[in-house]
Amino acid sequence: MIGEEVFIHESSFVDERALIGSGTKIWVNAQIREEATIGEECIIGKDVYIDKGVSIGDRCKIQNGASIYNGVEIGDDVFIGPGVVFTNDLYPRAFNQDWELLRTEVMKGSSIGANSTVICGNRIGEYSMVGAGSVITKNVPDLTLVAGNPALIISKLDEFGRKVT
Repeated sequence: MIGEEVFIHESSFVDERALIGSGTKIWVNAQIREEATIGEECIIGKDVYIDKGVSIGDRCKIQNGASIYNGVEIGDDVFIGPGVVFTNDLYPRAFNQDWELLRTEVMKGSSIGANSTVICGNRIGEYSMVGAGSVITKNVPDLTLVAGNPALIISKLDEFGRKVT
């Protein structure tokens, strides 16, 4: 189901079983699979992949080349930078037919910098920020800046992303 005033670029593929909120824009070569839910007034950039069952809140910006796999739940007002990748299997093997899907939560107002990788089963807290190129291997607390590989706490933040400690 597609809401009012949704823009879908002609080169994109949106499965008819996906739910797209009003005012959302889906740009060049994006793919949105069945049972994905995208909220209102989102921007889905060029070459974005949104897997089956992914949930994205309202007013999110998903930048070019991001890959969001089954098991990811994204809250409202979230920024996902270009090239961000989410995983959903801790022990990936091409031959494993009995793998366990691990859920990942990205909470309201958080931002994930370009080319970061989010290992499944983690929670990225409200209004937190992940520095570009980081690898998330554990939960990120609310209102916290993390960076590095593995990502480590750099400082606490306010809701606008400014350091407070």
